[in-house]
Amino acid sequence: MNIAIIFAGGFGVRMGAGIPKQFLEINGKPIIIHTLELFEEHPEIDKIYMSMVKEYIPHMDKLAKKHMISKLADIVPGGETGQDSIYNTLKRAEQDNPPDSVVLIHDGVRPWVSYDTISRNIAGVKKNGNAVTCTPCFETILTSTTGKMVETVPYRKDTYAAQAPQSFYLKDIIAAHDKVRATESRYDNLVDSCTLIRSLGYEAYMVEGNRGNIKVTTPEDVYMYRALLQYKENEQAFGIGLTSGILKN
Repeated sequence: MNIAIIFAGGFGVRMGAGIPKQFLEINGKPIIIHTLELFEEHPEIDKIYMSMVKEYIPHMDKLAKKHMISKLADIVPGGETGQDSIYNTLKRAEQDNPPDSVVLIHDGVRPWVSYDTISRNIAGVKKNGNAVTCTPCFETILTSTTGKMVETVPYRKDTYAAQAPQSFYLKDIIAAHDKVRATESRYDNLVDSCTLIRSLGYEAYMVEGNRGNIKVTTPEDVYMYRALLQYKENEQAFGIGLTSGILKN
């Protein structure tokens, strides 16, 4: 089984829209539906599980039915943190699926991941045991603990941006969560699944992501996503290949 784990439990306070950002409509559909459709239409994905703030679950259920997201197996209440929400969803998936199922953990507000990136994640797990979607950094990356003074400048050729999906065997990522949850610090400073497994000393393996796989977090991101959709529409209308490098590579 290949299972998408979509976490969409945030309130989107940085967006300033008054509603959770995943429900903002772009081109007539909420962002979360744009995201779900990518996994719904991917031939290698068998099921989808979601986490969401409890009071929005009925609304999400109606949206999924309206937009015919037939692979959606369940929506579970989110937890105290993003990692708690992911854990809740993984444990729900564990009830119905074999332990060696491949799970692709994805942000509900990353609606531009390519089909090829999804396929590379599945293949990466089968080859190496896990797969972390990454793209090379085109800008110089600086590190600073104060936010005022540059402390280190890694070589740009050695820097990558980690994105989503981040993918694992179901039994392995649950076991990693269980180990972290048993510690006093639990999920402190563990911003994603990659940092979680690295905190335990496990190797993390990279797979190539696609440009444009942005996380829609700020109003500027909304404008960028609208532009990407417009490029896609132009490509479909005129066959001029504007987004081929984004969607397929």
